[in-house]
Amino acid sequence: MQYRTGRARRAVVIAVLGTAVLGAAPPAFAGPPATGPSVAESPAQSGAVQRSLGLEGARNARDIGGYPTADGAVVRSGLVFRTDALDRLTPSDLARLESSNVTVVDDLRTTYERALAPDRLPAGAAGNWYDVLGQSPIAALVDMPAAYRAFVTGPGANEAFSAVLHDIAASDGAVIYHCSAGKDRTGWATAVLLTILGVPRDTVTADYLLSNTYRGADPEHPGLDGVDQAWLDIAFDTAVATYGSFDAYVSEGLKLSEGDITELKSRLLD
Repeated sequence: MQYRTGRARRAVVIAVLGTAVLGAAPPAFAGPPATGPSVAESPAQSGAVQRSLGLEGARNARDIGGYPTADGAVVRSGLVFRTDALDRLTPSDLARLESSNVTVVDDLRTTYERALAPDRLPAGAAGNWYDVLGQSPIAALVDMPAAYRAFVTGPGANEAFSAVLHDIAASDGAVIYHCSAGKDRTGWATAVLLTILGVPRDTVTADYLLSNTYRGADPEHPGLDGVDQAWLDIAFDTAVATYGSFDAYVSEGLKLSEGDITELKSRLLD
């Protein structure tokens, strides 16, 4: 009997995960919810309707703009989009992204995810690959708390998230970053970016939890198709435990200089 090598065994595990960190390919999505909340409802609920990109082939695609910061600024819309995988984009989806001046697409998935579901990119956009979890132990791919700790401590993870932030700071157009489900690796990248910009933690968490709305997961029992606030808290707690503070995580872990942070704020805040 022949036994698989460690690398081949890892490939099989990743390929059959379906959901969890990698996320199963969702059914086609025809846009944001048909009915929305009134303006009297919470910002998180209002955002669930207003920030969707309305892509047919990526139901968890949304704009991170519009959130207020603690010091009264507002994150600009139309510059940074967080999405799920782009392999199911329709011609109209691609045209919409092209008209939104998307010039950079950063893919946070593993080699095997990319092979199973190659991105479709809008015309004129450059694609980059920053593998967050490909060098982490298998446990980080099948156990959600382990995955969120690996977002901070896993080999290659800091470099991947750092590259996304540097792309956003340097781009002269709109930037997309994504994983498979657009909820975990993408969720942490968004939480880090919004926190750097000064968006309060409760708003950051609300944006993270919107993946349950767009992916149709039960917020009380999200399972592998949704997200849980406890997972996001694990990543924040791991950053503080590892580096002493979130700011130190940004400067020492992600290697963002004061100049980088100033550039992000200058580009993304009104």
